[in-house]
Amino acid sequence: MYDIRKIQEQVIFGAVKNASDDKMATKIVYGEHELSSSEDNTTWVKSTMNRLEINFDRSTVKQIRMNCQCGYGMDEKLALVQELVALSSNLEEFANQDKANAAGLSYTKGELYLQFPFCPCPMLADVNNLNTDTWCQCTVGYSKVLFEKAFACEVDVELLKSIKMGDDICLMKIIPRDSIWK
Repeated sequence: MYDIRKIQEQVIFGAVKNASDDKMATKIVYGEHELSSSEDNTTWVKSTMNRLEINFDRSTVKQIRMNCQCGYGMDEKLALVQELVALSSNLEEFANQDKANAAGLSYTKGELYLQFPFCPCPMLADVNNLNTDTWCQCTVGYSKVLFEKAFACEVDVELLKSIKMGDDICLMKIIPRDSIWK
Protein backbone atom coordinates (compact mmCIF):
# COMPACT_ATOMS: atom_id res chain seq x y z
CA MET A 1 0.00 0.00 0.00
CA TYR A 2 1.17 3.54 -0.82
CA ASP A 3 1.64 5.35 2.52
CA ILE A 4 2.45 8.98 1.70
CA ARG A 5 3.05 9.84 5.37
CA LYS A 6 5.62 7.09 5.78
CA ILE A 7 7.32 8.14 2.54
CA GLN A 8 7.42 11.78 3.68
CA GLU A 9 8.82 10.82 7.08
CA GLN A 10 11.63 8.87 5.41
CA VAL A 11 12.40 11.58 2.86
CA ILE A 12 12.45 14.38 5.44
CA PHE A 13 14.54 12.24 7.80
CA GLY A 14 17.13 11.68 5.05
CA ALA A 15 17.21 15.36 4.05
CA VAL A 16 17.63 16.54 7.65
CA LYS A 17 20.25 13.85 8.34
CA ASN A 18 22.23 15.05 5.30
CA ALA A 19 22.15 18.60 6.69
CA SER A 20 22.81 17.55 10.30
CA ASP A 21 22.75 14.11 11.93
CA ASP A 22 20.51 11.19 12.98
CA LYS A 23 19.61 12.75 16.31
CA MET A 24 18.38 15.99 14.72
CA ALA A 25 16.53 14.09 11.97
CA THR A 26 14.70 12.05 14.62
CA LYS A 27 13.84 15.21 16.55
CA ILE A 28 12.48 16.98 13.46
CA VAL A 29 10.47 14.09 12.02
CA TYR A 30 9.23 12.34 15.16
CA GLY A 31 9.25 15.11 17.79
CA GLU A 32 11.15 15.57 21.03
CA HIS A 33 9.74 12.42 22.65
CA GLU A 34 8.81 10.72 19.38
CA LEU A 35 5.11 11.44 19.94
CA SER A 36 4.35 12.42 16.34
CA SER A 37 2.98 8.97 15.50
CA SER A 38 -0.20 9.95 17.36
CA GLU A 39 -0.63 13.14 15.27
CA ASP A 40 -2.91 13.26 12.25
CA ASN A 41 -1.27 14.34 8.98
CA THR A 42 -2.32 17.98 9.29
CA THR A 43 -0.86 18.32 12.79
CA TRP A 44 2.26 16.37 11.84
CA VAL A 45 2.97 18.56 8.78
CA LYS A 46 2.63 21.76 10.80
CA SER A 47 4.59 20.56 13.85
CA THR A 48 7.36 19.03 11.72
CA MET A 49 7.79 22.27 9.74
CA ASN A 50 7.77 24.25 13.01
CA ARG A 51 10.54 22.04 14.43
CA LEU A 52 12.50 22.47 11.19
CA GLU A 53 12.14 26.26 11.28
CA ILE A 54 13.16 26.46 14.95
CA ASN A 55 16.30 24.35 14.47
CA PHE A 56 17.66 25.66 11.15
CA ASP A 57 18.10 29.01 9.42
CA ARG A 58 15.79 29.91 6.50
CA SER A 59 18.31 28.99 3.80
CA THR A 60 18.96 25.54 5.29
CA VAL A 61 15.24 24.93 5.82
CA LYS A 62 14.59 25.73 2.16
CA GLN A 63 17.40 23.44 0.98
CA ILE A 64 16.23 20.60 3.23
CA ARG A 65 12.67 20.89 1.94
CA MET A 66 13.79 21.18 -1.69
CA ASN A 67 15.63 17.89 -1.15
CA CYS A 68 12.40 16.29 0.10
CA GLN A 69 10.68 16.09 -3.27
CA CYS A 70 9.40 12.56 -3.78
CA GLY A 71 9.71 12.36 -7.56
CA TYR A 72 6.14 11.07 -7.88
CA GLY A 73 5.13 10.98 -11.57
CA MET A 74 8.44 12.51 -12.65
CA ASP A 75 8.97 10.28 -15.71
CA GLU A 76 5.63 11.23 -17.25
CA LYS A 77 6.10 14.95 -16.59
CA LEU A 78 9.69 14.83 -17.85
CA ALA A 79 8.59 13.18 -21.10
CA LEU A 80 6.02 15.95 -21.63
CA VAL A 81 8.49 18.79 -20.96
CA GLN A 82 11.11 17.17 -23.21
CA GLU A 83 8.51 16.84 -25.96
CA LEU A 84 7.64 20.53 -25.60
CA VAL A 85 11.32 21.48 -25.78
CA ALA A 86 11.78 19.40 -28.95
CA LEU A 87 8.80 21.12 -30.60
CA SER A 88 10.03 24.66 -29.93
CA SER A 89 12.97 26.91 -30.67
CA ASN A 90 12.71 29.32 -27.73
CA LEU A 91 11.09 29.74 -24.32
CA GLU A 92 8.10 31.66 -25.63
CA GLU A 93 7.26 28.96 -28.20
CA PHE A 94 7.84 26.31 -25.52
CA ALA A 95 5.35 27.84 -23.07
CA ASN A 96 2.72 28.87 -25.64
CA GLN A 97 1.98 25.36 -26.90
CA ASP A 98 -1.46 23.98 -26.04
CA LYS A 99 0.04 21.06 -24.09
CA ALA A 100 2.23 23.50 -22.14
CA ASN A 101 -0.76 25.66 -21.23
CA ALA A 102 -2.75 22.58 -20.21
CA ALA A 103 0.14 21.62 -17.91
CA GLY A 104 0.09 25.07 -16.28
CA LEU A 105 3.01 26.66 -18.12
CA SER A 106 2.91 30.25 -19.32
CA TYR A 107 5.26 32.89 -20.68
CA THR A 108 4.91 36.54 -19.69
CA LYS A 109 7.32 39.42 -20.26
CA GLY A 110 10.24 37.12 -21.03
CA GLU A 111 9.70 34.82 -18.05
CA LEU A 112 8.47 31.25 -17.67
CA TYR A 113 5.85 30.37 -15.04
CA LEU A 114 4.30 27.15 -13.79
CA GLN A 115 0.98 27.29 -11.97
CA PHE A 116 -1.53 24.93 -10.45
CA PRO A 117 -5.17 25.77 -9.71
CA PHE A 118 -4.96 23.29 -6.81
CA CYS A 119 -2.34 22.20 -4.29
CA PRO A 120 -0.47 19.29 -5.95
CA CYS A 121 0.73 17.78 -2.64
CA PRO A 122 -1.26 14.77 -1.36
CA MET A 123 0.07 15.34 2.18
CA LEU A 124 -1.72 18.68 2.29
CA ALA A 125 -5.12 17.34 1.20
CA ASP A 126 -6.60 17.91 4.68
CA VAL A 127 -4.54 21.01 5.52
CA ASN A 128 -6.60 24.20 5.18
CA ASN A 129 -3.75 26.65 5.60
CA LEU A 130 -0.04 26.92 6.35
CA ASN A 131 1.64 29.76 8.23
CA THR A 132 4.82 29.59 6.14
CA ASP A 133 5.86 28.28 2.71
CA THR A 134 8.31 25.76 4.20
CA TRP A 135 6.31 22.67 3.24
CA CYS A 136 5.81 24.01 -0.30
CA GLN A 137 9.55 24.11 -0.94
CA CYS A 138 9.46 20.41 -1.84
CA THR A 139 7.41 21.35 -4.93
CA VAL A 140 10.09 23.92 -5.75
CA GLY A 141 12.69 21.14 -5.50
CA TYR A 142 10.58 18.83 -7.67
CA SER A 143 10.20 21.53 -10.33
CA LYS A 144 13.93 22.29 -10.21
CA VAL A 145 14.82 18.63 -10.85
CA LEU A 146 12.19 18.32 -13.59
CA PHE A 147 13.25 21.39 -15.55
CA GLU A 148 16.98 20.81 -15.08
CA LYS A 149 16.60 17.35 -16.61
CA ALA A 150 14.41 18.62 -19.45
CA PHE A 151 16.43 21.77 -20.19
CA ALA A 152 19.86 20.17 -19.61
CA CYS A 153 21.01 23.21 -17.64
CA GLU A 154 20.86 24.59 -14.12
CA VAL A 155 17.46 26.07 -13.25
CA ASP A 156 16.34 28.29 -10.38
CA VAL A 157 12.75 28.02 -9.19
CA GLU A 158 11.05 30.70 -7.15
CA LEU A 159 7.79 30.09 -5.29
CA LEU A 160 5.57 33.14 -5.81
CA LYS A 161 2.16 31.94 -4.58
CA SER A 162 0.77 29.04 -2.57
CA ILE A 163 -2.86 28.03 -2.23
CA LYS A 164 -2.20 26.69 1.26
CA MET A 165 -0.87 30.13 2.24
CA GLY A 166 -4.12 31.78 1.07
CA ASP A 167 -3.35 32.53 -2.57
CA ASP A 168 -5.76 31.66 -5.40
CA ILE A 169 -3.16 29.49 -7.19
CA CYS A 170 0.22 27.88 -6.66
CA LEU A 171 2.70 29.78 -8.84
CA MET A 172 6.42 29.35 -9.50
CA LYS A 173 8.83 31.21 -11.74
CA ILE A 174 11.15 28.87 -13.66
CA ILE A 175 14.50 30.50 -14.45
CA PRO A 176 16.87 28.61 -16.78
CA ARG A 177 20.48 29.65 -16.09
CA ASP A 178 21.73 28.83 -19.57
CA SER A 179 20.50 28.60 -23.13
CA ILE A 180 18.19 25.66 -23.73
CA TRP A 181 18.20 25.85 -27.51
CA LYS A 182 21.70 25.94 -28.95
